[in-house]
Amino acid sequence: MFFVDTLEFEGLGNRSYLAGGPSAAVVIDPPRDIDQVIAAAARRGVRIAYVAETHVHNDYVTGGLELARVTGAAYLVPAGAHVSFDRTSVADGDTVTVDVGLVLRAIATPGHTPHHTSYALVEDGRGVAVFTGGSLLIGTVGRPDLVEPRLTEQLARAQHASAHRLADELADEVPVLPTHGFGSFCSSSQAEGDATTIGKERETNDALTLDVDTFVARMLAGLEDVPAYYAHMGPANAAGPAPVDLTPPTRADAGEIASRLAAGEWVVDLRSRMAFAEGHVAGSFNFEGEGKLATYLAWLIPWGKPVTLLADTPERISAAQRELARVGIDRPAAAATGDPVGWVHEGEQLASFPRARFADLAEVRERSDDVVVLDVRRDSERAGGYIEGSVHIPIHELHGRIGEVPEGTVWVHCAGGMRAAIAASLLDAAGRDVVAVDDGFDAAADAGLSLASG
Repeated sequence: MFFVDTLEFEGLGNRSYLAGGPSAAVVIDPPRDIDQVIAAAARRGVRIAYVAETHVHNDYVTGGLELARVTGAAYLVPAGAHVSFDRTSVADGDTVTVDVGLVLRAIATPGHTPHHTSYALVEDGRGVAVFTGGSLLIGTVGRPDLVEPRLTEQLARAQHASAHRLADELADEVPVLPTHGFGSFCSSSQAEGDATTIGKERETNDALTLDVDTFVARMLAGLEDVPAYYAHMGPANAAGPAPVDLTPPTRADAGEIASRLAAGEWVVDLRSRMAFAEGHVAGSFNFEGEGKLATYLAWLIPWGKPVTLLADTPERISAAQRELARVGIDRPAAAATGDPVGWVHEGEQLASFPRARFADLAEVRERSDDVVVLDVRRDSERAGGYIEGSVHIPIHELHGRIGEVPEGTVWVHCAGGMRAAIAASLLDAAGRDVVAVDDGFDAAADAGLSLASG
């Protein structure tokens, strides 16, 4: 009997897979931190015989090369991928035997990238799963605009054809196991649900229900901004990533924290937005460890800027370090844990700012029209409705556009509170008076705030 184990990485919205038989397995699209993959194989009591990439990834640094080196596995990489290391090239139709009666077959599925390859897992001649990477996702497909703008429409059309090829070659009951689509910005839209089959996708996926022209037009119209750090992921993966170093960073005391802030480095507080608002090191930024830390920190930080991490516990630092390594932020410059009072010099006060609800904003607006409301949601979110008179700067643009925020106390909001907390910390560090609206956007209308449509 075969097995498929799913390794989830919620912070990046991706999955990797370990699949095999009684004695050997293949790993599909492994993460940078390969220790957990090796542990999963050990729990199964199997040898990792193959490591397979569906494509050169744009949203995270792969651990494939290092995993293959450590385990002695063959490293399967699509033949069309331009990489700088030795690997086993796989072309359309190539097969490898993973275990007795268990075969992995390569299926060319260009679209997310020109060289994208899916892999069908075949047991005794019957397809039992298909690993679709950034091709066919749950209810959608991988975005086609991450390689080269001039190729975007061509790749969108290729996505449509690749989805149809998978549907034509595989039975309805075959599970579809994608890498992207669970929050990753590599997905052209976000998945609904966490499991699907070829048959379900045949009924619901635009790539399989719409004609190619309609599908392409709809997809291209809905593409979001690309996270800035994506520009660094493809080159790192093509060059062959270095092994990850997860040893604890140097401990920072109050003096070092102050020095790093004075040098213009980033000091990132991983605590909850509630704790940060109540008291934090002036000049530090709040990226919650429980939120999409890697996505938003890597998106906003100037690439290569040293980062010092602050958190309640060493375990939170360790988890953040692991997540950041997945996107190429390899080593925190330093770290500090414990009570934030210890992060500043004796006698120095922690900074703070208020949190509020949309109902509080409505009350303030009733008393005065001179209220700055800053919306940091994405363009697509704002198009669905926004607070009349609000200023719009998406969170990923705010660090470079703070000077555009009007004078006065800034009430900043997003859709739920996490991004508003990041934005509030950026504004607070810049010396602005800020109120972080920690509320769901649906509450804005309920509070009596006037909404306009995009």
